[in-house]
Amino acid sequence: MDSFKVRTMAEVAASGEEAEILFWVGCAGSFDERAQKITKAIAKILHAAGIKFAILGTEEACTGDPAKRAGNEFLFQMMAMQNITTLNAYGVKKLVTGCPHCYNTLKNEYPELGGNYEVLHHTTLINQLLEQGKITIKGGAFAGKRITYHDSCYLGRANNIYEAPREVIEKLDAALIEMKRSKANGLCCGAGGAQMFKDAEKGNKEVNLERADDMLETQPEVVAAACPFCMTMLRDGVKHHNKEQDIEVKDIAELVAGAMDL
Repeated sequence: MDSFKVRTMAEVAASGEEAEILFWVGCAGSFDERAQKITKAIAKILHAAGIKFAILGTEEACTGDPAKRAGNEFLFQMMAMQNITTLNAYGVKKLVTGCPHCYNTLKNEYPELGGNYEVLHHTTLINQLLEQGKITIKGGAFAGKRITYHDSCYLGRANNIYEAPREVIEKLDAALIEMKRSKANGLCCGAGGAQMFKDAEKGNKEVNLERADDMLETQPEVVAAACPFCMTMLRDGVKHHNKEQDIEVKDIAELVAGAMDL
C-alpha cells in the first residue's frame, strides 16, 4: 500500500481547497487501538477511490452520543454545538463515519441544533463505490469463506441499513451465513446506550456472550462487524470461548481494504 497523508480540514482550507467529504473518525476510531485499524482501512478505501477527503483532527470532539444515552442532555447539547460550529465554519456538506453511534447522532440529532449534513455510514459508501467501479475487489479473496454479519442496533433498527453491508460481503464472493437473530430481529452486542462505559447489571449472562453463542452456531471463519463498539463486544465473546485462533472478527472496511485491486 502506498503511504499517503490524510489532511485535516484546517490544512485543506489553508490551501484554498475544498474537501469533497469529511471523514468523521469518532472517539473509538481515534483512540481505541483495534478501531484505529478500521480507521486506516476506511482512509485507504477513500484514497483508492480518488475521493478528496479530510478529517477534523484535534478539532473533532465526541458527538455526545454516550452523554445523551446516559441521560445528560445538557452535556450532549454542549458537545453537539461545539462540533456544529466547527463543521459549519468549514462549510461541510457531506460526512462519512465508521461508527453507527456517530452516524445516528450526526444524521438524526444534529439537524435540530443547526447541523444539517448528508451523513453516510461507511458500509453504504463502500457499497456505492464498488457499484460505481471506483474501487474493485480481487476475485477470490474470500471465496467460499463462511462469514456471518452482526447487525449494529444503530445501523439496523435505528436507521434501517441492512442490505449495504450484506451486499458488500456478497461482492467478496464469501458465503454469507445469517445468524438465527439477524436484521430487524438482531440481538444487541451489549455496548449501545452507553452500556459500553458502565458495569453490567445483575443477570445470569452477559449480552455479548449470548450473542457469541449465536455467532458460533453459524460456524463462521469470519465475523463481520460495522461498528467499533460491536467489534469490542464480539471479540470479547470469541475470546471467552477460546476461539481466537479459529474466528476472525473484522470490520467490513477491513475486509474490503484487504481485498482491493490496487
